[in-house]
Amino acid sequence: MLSLLAATAAASTPGVPIEWSSLGLSEGIDLGIFTLRYYSLAYLFGILFAYWHLSKMIKQPGAPMAARHVEDLFFYCFLGVILGGRLGYAMFYDQSLFTEFSEEGWVSWKLLRLWDGGMSFHGGLLGVVAAIGWVSWREKLSFIRVCDYVSVTVPVGMFLGRLANFVNGELYGRVTDVPWAMSFPELINGAVINGPPRHPSQLYQAGLEGLALIVVMLLLFWKTRARYRPGLLVATFATGMGLARFVNEFFREPDAQLLEFAQQTGLSMGQWLSIPLILAGLAVMVWTIRRPEMNSTAVPEDSAKPA
Repeated sequence: MLSLLAATAAASTPGVPIEWSSLGLSEGIDLGIFTLRYYSLAYLFGILFAYWHLSKMIKQPGAPMAARHVEDLFFYCFLGVILGGRLGYAMFYDQSLFTEFSEEGWVSWKLLRLWDGGMSFHGGLLGVVAAIGWVSWREKLSFIRVCDYVSVTVPVGMFLGRLANFVNGELYGRVTDVPWAMSFPELINGAVINGPPRHPSQLYQAGLEGLALIVVMLLLFWKTRARYRPGLLVATFATGMGLARFVNEFFREPDAQLLEFAQQTGLSMGQWLSIPLILAGLAVMVWTIRRPEMNSTAVPEDSAKPA
């Protein structure tokens, strides 16, 4: 990611923005009958990594679940990401999706046309929390500890998703004159042209919301005793993700339909939605630090049962 920026910046003419279209990127892999989009691959590989890594994590002492729970958990979490992400986008960013229909394709209701774009991280997060709550209640698992383990796997999906946003040339940043500014294709007056120089904010998000949190969460789980303090891992994730998103929103261009909202309130919708996430993360962090650490040699009865 950083090497891509460095290489393109070095090759560009001083004072002239890098043209995103000159990077030779495409939205996906053409398989003839359809195009396998990189955004779909990002979801797929993120979920596969989460499944693989969680399967390794639960083999450690004191795991809150058994192997048989992982498949159910990720089935419902997948539904939570898709349904929560789409409904969250419609509620927070574009309410017209509930009432508008398209004349193109075999699905007309715009709310169901996920391939047209429009997913909310905060909505997807709420969907995942609901899925964890359902599985935890049904299987009598510790909700907070299952959240801990799942939270360690999420940043990889965020990293891949933001890279896919960059490859697609979407969700770009605000106009700027920094040396690494990029010109993305934009629809202006009915024509697609190279727009003004902008922050490649997708890469900023991939770095802070993805790569940085990947390092922090993996180190906390594998190199410290954080997993023996119920709530600490998910609190770290929530606080870190909220702060990263809040900072990155200063560089990201607000959605067109919410530009006036951002100007009136001084903050973007993404920043307003990140504030409760930060506060909740800090509250859980204080709560868990004040509680005694778990016995690291104890293995919950349920996690010891065969899958």
